[in-house]
Amino acid sequence: MILLDTNVIIDAHYGVGNDRTRARSLISSAIIGSGAAINSITLAELYAGPRRGDEIEEDMRQAGIVVLDLPVAAAAICGCAYRRYRLARRSSGGGKAPSVPLPDFFIGAHAELMGWKLATRDVERYRIYFPALELVELAKVS
Repeated sequence: MILLDTNVIIDAHYGVGNDRTRARSLISSAIIGSGAAINSITLAELYAGPRRGDEIEEDMRQAGIVVLDLPVAAAAICGCAYRRYRLARRSSGGGKAPSVPLPDFFIGAHAELMGWKLATRDVERYRIYFPALELVELAKVS
């Protein structure tokens, strides 16, 4: 299973040119291969976007993307990674990190917990705070 980060879904629907093509290709390959999924965190981020929410979940399912609940066990992984992030930000002079949990940490924790790959355009934070996580990078084309 490949868990899809929100930016992969956004690129597939709203991206232009090569960004859109690459995101759609990655999703298609994942669906045909080991499967593709999003979790409830990604779903929430999509609901917060510009599109009407009542269509999003059905669109995912029709595309062959599984929509999953977030396992409770991911909370501990997320919290520990987020604590490391906040400490690193403070010690680097980056200031106090936001006090609300970042969605990316929940998404990364879910993929790590399940032993799945994570497809994303934003690999830096995942590489630092989830070093065991196998990433499928959706690189931006300049």
